[in-house]
Amino acid sequence: MPQNVLTTDTPAQDATAPTPRPRKVPRIVVLGGGSVGLYVARRLRKKLGKREAAIVVVDPRPYMTYAPFLPEAGAGSIDARDVVAPHRIALKGIDVLQGKVRQIAHGDKKITIRPEEGPDYEVSYDHVVIGLGSVSRTLPIPGLAEQGIGFKNVEEAIAVRNHVLNRMDVASSTWDADLRKKMLTFTFVGGGFAGIEALAEIEDMARYATRNYPTIEESDLRFVMIEGAGRILPEVSEPMGEWALEELKKRGIEFHLNTFLSSCEDGHVVTSTGVEFDTETLVWTAGVKANPVIKDHSDLPYDRMGRVTVKATLQVATANEDGTTGDVVPDAWAAGDCAAVPDLLNPGSFCPPNAQHAIREATQLADNIIATLKDEPPTEYKHKSVGVVASLGMYKGVAELFGFLKLKGPLAWLAHRGYHVSAMPTGNRKLRILVGWTGQFLMGREIVSLGSLHDPRDEFRKASVPPKNAGGASGGKVEQKAQSSAAAAEKG
Repeated sequence: MPQNVLTTDTPAQDATAPTPRPRKVPRIVVLGGGSVGLYVARRLRKKLGKREAAIVVVDPRPYMTYAPFLPEAGAGSIDARDVVAPHRIALKGIDVLQGKVRQIAHGDKKITIRPEEGPDYEVSYDHVVIGLGSVSRTLPIPGLAEQGIGFKNVEEAIAVRNHVLNRMDVASSTWDADLRKKMLTFTFVGGGFAGIEALAEIEDMARYATRNYPTIEESDLRFVMIEGAGRILPEVSEPMGEWALEELKKRGIEFHLNTFLSSCEDGHVVTSTGVEFDTETLVWTAGVKANPVIKDHSDLPYDRMGRVTVKATLQVATANEDGTTGDVVPDAWAAGDCAAVPDLLNPGSFCPPNAQHAIREATQLADNIIATLKDEPPTEYKHKSVGVVASLGMYKGVAELFGFLKLKGPLAWLAHRGYHVSAMPTGNRKLRILVGWTGQFLMGREIVSLGSLHDPRDEFRKASVPPKNAGGASGGKVEQKAQSSAAAAEKG
């Protein structure tokens, strides 16, 4: 662990630790290494020298995931490693602590961190940035925890891809009609941007893959979307949402709108409208919620949705009963999915939780911290959205740009790719993605399931011979005999 990070900190459970030495420079601790955390830290380091501020980023993962590219990563259009920005590379000159934030005690200006191994410890700070993002919002639906998989991070996206291809592999050699139908039924819950893009990209990949399966026709695949609202893609205008819906229906995708998932025990789906069917794939994309650490393990103010309440300057502020903000909480800042950032261009509403706003909020937040350190007033965050873009599979998309430009099909798909590759952090990742797209265009998709990656020790465990009497004499003899046989075989 970097020495300059913990010179004033103590283990969470050590009450006899020596008195900490005073810091020579202010320490800014950034909680979360996602879009907000990474861009805040990079801009602070760019504008502040090491003698002006110590910057620490805390995150349980060693990389930042660019969420808009998860559907393409899930479909194999982008290599999984290329949609993440490793913190050790992207955060040069910044201390990175890998661990989960367990508690935020702003009154004491201390953070409790739980590393993957070892005891919890505390880190003190002068300024804190809350960029903890969001987690999947689930419901107490019977069977969901056992059958469902999210689509919130790169691990889940790749797991969905491997699972879908694995079900096709297994179904291609299965002659039980009912079992085969269950294997080839793929269900998605949640018709927002994340759900529709994931569904469209995975469906496009699966239909492309059927050319490699002589026993599986495109018509054998069944893709189902369950959505509680009466429309999909609420982020775009209703006419554009209707167009996207009709285009997806033409591809054979089945939609159940104004419908809720009631149960999915043992893969048997039951909906609120009485529809029932069997599936071995259930992808949950029905919304997100602010990281629960804010509400459950911090002394910072939050709103009814569990988001940190902030002013337009991105300073944390107390929450009034009427929903407005009150006094500023000194030295605390927040942005992104976990913060209720007022949208000054749409009074009474909040900035949507997307990458476009998160990156721009991060830039303004960093500049405001710098201004505060120089005893200058912070500036309010104000951004007019340039529009929305969504991919619906290879060469398919929908986009609304600058308030008047509406694109469909290949042009929208190109706008989606162009915008997001430009927003991807680090030139290294931009180049890797462009090279990957070029290779795919020239050589086609790479369709292979690597499901064993999720449990690489499974076969070894099954092949291992357990001792007859663990710790006993006979167990020792069995082990010695096995080792002798292995040595003899090696010599032979």
